Amino acid sequence: MSTTLSASTLLAVPMAPLIGAALAGILGTTFGGNVIGRRASHTLTILGVLIAFILSAMTLKSVAMDGARFNETLYTWMVVGGLKMEIGFLVDGLTAMMMVVVTFVSLMVHLYTIGYMEEDDGYNRFFAYISLFTFSMLMLVMSNNLLQLFFGWEAVGLVSYLLIGFWFNKPTAIFANMKAFLVNRVGDFGFILGIGLIVAYAGTLNYAEVFAKAPELGALGFPGTDWLLITVICICLFIGAMGKSAQFPLHVWLPDSMEGPTPISALIHAATMVTAGIFMVARMSPLFELSDTALNFIMVIGAITALFMGFLGVIQNDIKRIVAYSTLSQLGYMTVALGASAYSVAVFHLMTHAFFKALLFLAAGSVIMGLHHNQDIRWMGAVRKYMPITWITSLLGTLALIGTPLFSGFYSKDSIIEAVHFSNLPASGFAYFAVLAGVFVTSFYSFRLYFLVFHGKERYDQNPDAHHDDHGHHDDHGHGDGKPHESPWVVTVPLVLLAIPSVVIGFMTIQPMLFGDFLKDAIAINAAAHPAMAKFAEIFHGPLSMAAHALSTPPLYLALAGALSAWYMYLINPAVPVAIGRALRPLVVILENKYYMDWFNENVLAKGARGLGIGLWKGGDRGVIEGGVVNASWKLVGVVSGVVRRAQTGYLYHYALMMIVGVLLFMTYFVWLAK
Repeated sequence: MSTTLSASTLLAVPMAPLIGAALAGILGTTFGGNVIGRRASHTLTILGVLIAFILSAMTLKSVAMDGARFNETLYTWMVVGGLKMEIGFLVDGLTAMMMVVVTFVSLMVHLYTIGYMEEDDGYNRFFAYISLFTFSMLMLVMSNNLLQLFFGWEAVGLVSYLLIGFWFNKPTAIFANMKAFLVNRVGDFGFILGIGLIVAYAGTLNYAEVFAKAPELGALGFPGTDWLLITVICICLFIGAMGKSAQFPLHVWLPDSMEGPTPISALIHAATMVTAGIFMVARMSPLFELSDTALNFIMVIGAITALFMGFLGVIQNDIKRIVAYSTLSQLGYMTVALGASAYSVAVFHLMTHAFFKALLFLAAGSVIMGLHHNQDIRWMGAVRKYMPITWITSLLGTLALIGTPLFSGFYSKDSIIEAVHFSNLPASGFAYFAVLAGVFVTSFYSFRLYFLVFHGKERYDQNPDAHHDDHGHHDDHGHGDGKPHESPWVVTVPLVLLAIPSVVIGFMTIQPMLFGDFLKDAIAINAAAHPAMAKFAEIFHGPLSMAAHALSTPPLYLALAGALSAWYMYLINPAVPVAIGRALRPLVVILENKYYMDWFNENVLAKGARGLGIGLWKGGDRGVIEGGVVNASWKLVGVVSGVVRRAQTGYLYHYALMMIVGVLLFMTYFVWLAK
């Protein structure tokens, strides 16, 4: 039985996409002279990601079947005092699962991009970016130390910035990528503070060494306060996760990131980058288990995000933004699970969500292509008869999202609800209400989208913006009749391949991931203080039994109520939502303005920061530094020089007189000392 993994094999996993990105980004663009064409660019990048996926799948098999593990340093960058800055890999169940999810979803997105971006001038550049993103994400999840984790963390943020603003001639895209960059910097400031505190008090960046010192950190107080040091560390780390995983109030960047091409919505903002924060907290579970304050904070933030971001999805009309708000809500569910110390459940939902949400985003992109780049669901309808593959895969993804029994989303979402129900933390009451109410909301907006797009009457001829794509060009992929058309095979094949795990992966993996040994050495839980998972294990009797038990639990009926409500309102009696919207107009205005978070950020925080900056510039820089330090110093020197200059007469008898006076003063001083 193999118990170790090859370092060279593991190194090849992130390096293969990096090499593909470098070749396509240099040789396939103007920067390198366009040496290779489109076919070579996408072939090289897809080959790199395919190699990474195959090696990741082999690694997962070794980890799951043979118990293989790896935790070694590959390269020491520098040593500062006793602090080592290294590059190394830690591969256990958590890492192996993330490697397969990242590479598989990335591979599907690479294939899909061939069809979706076929007429875009930046084709080769786009492939270089998404392959570079895959490398960055792999470095993040495979790291065995905080330095490499932070490198991957910032690298995925940088590539996300490039991808959101891929159409750099589009003002809304530039605004969106700058917004994402700045909001993530807020979160990353907290993240690096947390890492700095760990380094200051633990003296190491290595995960294993930090976790070994966790009990010592848990006993220390934060200087000058009544807080525990570990609480401050965990909250700082989680603030980083709030930015990257788009938790309230640092969620505002993710919906606007839909300005980028649809493939990156699936790759970055559904399946991989936004889950980096969830992965990080799960990896740091030995630290978070020592602070109930931090766990309560995490649970409240997650509950707010899960429920209130779902409400925003109800009033959206852009097909991609609806799925984006769904992502925000589901990230809130994962965060709630982290707060309940159900780290394995959070990671489980991360995995299942990656498949069905990537499927929904790519299906949305297929609909956009088929409807000649129309993204407004109000001008769709009856698409199922024109796009059967997109329709059936979208339905499967929707059923998984709402938690239909036996589908993957059912097992992970219901596990979160059960874990929160069994949690003993003070915040669990509010969180339980939020995740239960979120089931109805999720089902309602998901089936609202589904019914308006795939059923009902055709409304294509009513679209005032027909034949305008999201580039701002007139482009209908060669179809000018205005009717929808099924997407090419490079688009539909990834949909089918993503639909398969969206249906079966939860049933297949819930036992080993939640109640087996798969994540046992990757996640630490203090069962005595946080018994949620232990209590959940007592009532779990297999995936079939869990599905049968769902027939008597509220989530199933809340999901059914949401679906039926959407069916009635948008297919049977469309006047109902209009009347409700009119009656609740003040609430609708609040939702349309996204709780005024953007207004607050732009008019209070941004203008306040601008005012502070002007004040520091005029009062601090010009007033204190220039006026009080720089200018005052030279003026003082000038005054002193003017006085001293008068003593420099040039007459010898003046100097002789001063020498005599000086000698007399010295003599007087020494006589005084002698007395």
